[in-house]
Amino acid sequence: MKDKESILKKIFENDPFGLLNVNPKKSAARTSDERLAASFDEINDFVEKNKREPKPNIDDINGEYKLYSILQGLRENEGKMMALEPQDKYGLLNIEKKEINSIDDILGDDSFDILGEDTDIFTFKHTPKDYERAKADFIGKRVKCKNFDKYEHLFNEVQDDLVLGKRKLVDFKEPNLREGNYYVHNGILFLLEKIVRKTKVKYGDSGRERIDGRTRCIYENGTESNILLQSMVRNLHINGKAVTQNADKIIEEFPEAFNGTTNEDKEAGHIYVLKSQSEKEDISSIENLYKIGYSSTTVQERIKNAENEPTYLMAPVKIASSWKCYNLNARKFEQLIQRFFGHSCLEIDVFDNKGKRHNPREWFIVPLEAIEHAIILIISGEIIDYRYDSESQSIVKRN
Repeated sequence: MKDKESILKKIFENDPFGLLNVNPKKSAARTSDERLAASFDEINDFVEKNKREPKPNIDDINGEYKLYSILQGLRENEGKMMALEPQDKYGLLNIEKKEINSIDDILGDDSFDILGEDTDIFTFKHTPKDYERAKADFIGKRVKCKNFDKYEHLFNEVQDDLVLGKRKLVDFKEPNLREGNYYVHNGILFLLEKIVRKTKVKYGDSGRERIDGRTRCIYENGTESNILLQSMVRNLHINGKAVTQNADKIIEEFPEAFNGTTNEDKEAGHIYVLKSQSEKEDISSIENLYKIGYSSTTVQERIKNAENEPTYLMAPVKIASSWKCYNLNARKFEQLIQRFFGHSCLEIDVFDNKGKRHNPREWFIVPLEAIEHAIILIISGEIIDYRYDSESQSIVKRN
């Protein structure tokens, strides 16, 4: 039996097509970092052998002079110097060691010219077109309120009202933005005292206009700000709430809108009571279900598209009662009614034609006679002496 070596030898000798000829594998091309490290290793080897740096020896162009040129090039490139620092065992790169003890030391050590020659960290050269507005927003920062003692007791009253339930935190809506109201941003209560230097500014591609201007906002932590109105609106939309007015004060002040009208008084609109004509069982089966609301136009005009509006339960309605009003603050009226009949408010989800869910808050399960009685009490100013008892479905005298 032939041994293994003779068999292998015969196989390799009998290879007419050269299938067994294997060319040595070429090494992969070195990267630029690897070439840089190899060049510096050659310089280190020269120093280790000759106990000195390479010099511009023109008699050895491809040897010592080449290493000298490479070293000089490295010393002029801070980026390469920093990359080679771990290999610089002979201190050839003369890298200055800077002690960092403060932010000023960091900013002063701009080795890679990140900040530029004459550039401050807060100076921007390449910015969006809206930079000027952003700069204006930044200027509207908070400073100490010098006359905060004038406002401190007001903030304490608002906080007490929130604890007692006389005020509530609600989602912020821009149409309800007005001077004298309170808001919360990032957990801090503040008063929008006034809006100064009002101007109209265009926004969006449509060229629509909105009111902007400097404000004076007082914060419960004793500071104030002159932030731009629309900047404040944006902040509240992102992380803010509106604070409702004191419900008891609304009840006390509201009758003034109805009493003592003259020819000089301005007609404000109509209070209305509506009955739903919905054919849906979950709505039509509810006895004494009425919507109480306010309209600046005629009631007929307001309800003509009721079947397509979630606030009318996506169904036609009919007018049960209505009153013409003068000098009326519609928002205060809505808050008063919702508070007075609050425990009888309908809780229902309504979906519009696009499938979006809504939760109407102006529908109440209250007899029509009780609603009419309440509005008469509002007009006379006696509403503060009464409350609605949902069990007996009647208005009763307060104890």
